Amino acid sequence: MAVTEAPCDLSYCKMRGIVSVLTAFIKERKMGLNDLISKLVSNPHICHHSEVDFLKIDENQNEELDEDELLNPMCLTFPRSSLAEELAIKPSDFDYLKIIGKGSFGKVLLARHRDSNEYYAVKVLQKKIILKKKEQKHIMAERSVLMKNIKHPFLVGLHFSFQTTDKLYFVLDYVNGGELFYHLQRERVFLEPRARFYAAEIASALGYLHSLHIVYRDLKPENILLASTGHIVLTDFGLCKEGLAPTGTTTTFCGTPEYLAPEVLQKQAYDRTVDWWCLGSVLYEMLYGLPPFYSRNTAEMYNNILNKPLILKPNVSNSGRELLEGLLQKDRTKRLGVKDDFMELKCHTFFSPINWDDLMARKITPPYIPSVSGPTDLRHFDPEFTHLPVTSSLCNTDGLLVTSSIKEAAGAFPGFSYGPTDGFM
Repeated sequence: MAVTEAPCDLSYCKMRGIVSVLTAFIKERKMGLNDLISKLVSNPHICHHSEVDFLKIDENQNEELDEDELLNPMCLTFPRSSLAEELAIKPSDFDYLKIIGKGSFGKVLLARHRDSNEYYAVKVLQKKIILKKKEQKHIMAERSVLMKNIKHPFLVGLHFSFQTTDKLYFVLDYVNGGELFYHLQRERVFLEPRARFYAAEIASALGYLHSLHIVYRDLKPENILLASTGHIVLTDFGLCKEGLAPTGTTTTFCGTPEYLAPEVLQKQAYDRTVDWWCLGSVLYEMLYGLPPFYSRNTAEMYNNILNKPLILKPNVSNSGRELLEGLLQKDRTKRLGVKDDFMELKCHTFFSPINWDDLMARKITPPYIPSVSGPTDLRHFDPEFTHLPVTSSLCNTDGLLVTSSIKEAAGAFPGFSYGPTDGFM
């Protein structure tokens, strides 16, 4: 096939714009290749295989690409990257079946991996919305926390993360027993043994995050899922705060109104005990049907959180009321968990029926097993989401149309992509 040269009327300014996109694109691909090479080098027996002996670590491989070099094609050299491409995960590797959730930055879809036929929850986020709201740090924090989850039984697991020019993708465990919020709405309250079981599993997950110096900050029934086995799975780590030592504090105002701790509302410094306040709020809601200081009027609710005494009706055991009083202590310096964190909760009389070793091993029979016939049974998801059409634009690989917003988004999330080199977990 003959190739004829077309006249080029691109201005230098336009050329620079295109080049900046290419710079970000190649830099991202280069980072991915470097990660792969590093992993290979750390496994000498793989490196000696005849298929990969071409790999060499270039001492200058982390140098920044110069845009002026890109303007001169003679300056460009491209490493052999067929192995990296074979391991790359892309949107077209999945069949997207249903929308199962929706948030500020995108949607969560039930997806089936075409090669393995495994089902996953794929969280698809729009970069331009994240950039517009200046939420890059929260998204990268979520990725970082997901990466640190070393198979904890009550935290959602990350299998892969990858990106296109305008979207971010998290490939997560698929959990189809429904949100705790959904089951609470349907049943109004839980009996105390059931509430205790969920509270124990949630506390275990929070205690594990705290041991990694992570504060969750957004515990609410919508972020607590039930697996088809009946165990809880904590999800959505977008508001987590990393690097907070046991005595450390932070001041960022974030969370969900019904579950905000008094110190957060007052914009004071707060610590990991905000998570125990939130657990108290969720436990209260499980036992009584509404969050402890709830009002339809947000201003009134905030005033209740700050000033109204905690009201505990007598249909809960003495140990249950004592636990709620300890967790919902307005003064964080007197709150249950302020001294020994999760250990204080484990030792509380409310949890005396719980064998914590059995709980962690998921040997305790859950008090409720969601009825699901299989992975495509979506009866526990809100029809508001599942009835939405799965648009092809949400899932397809992006085109190459260069716009200013795409140019900005393309390089805004360096190092986002992640995946094990041995395929799907």
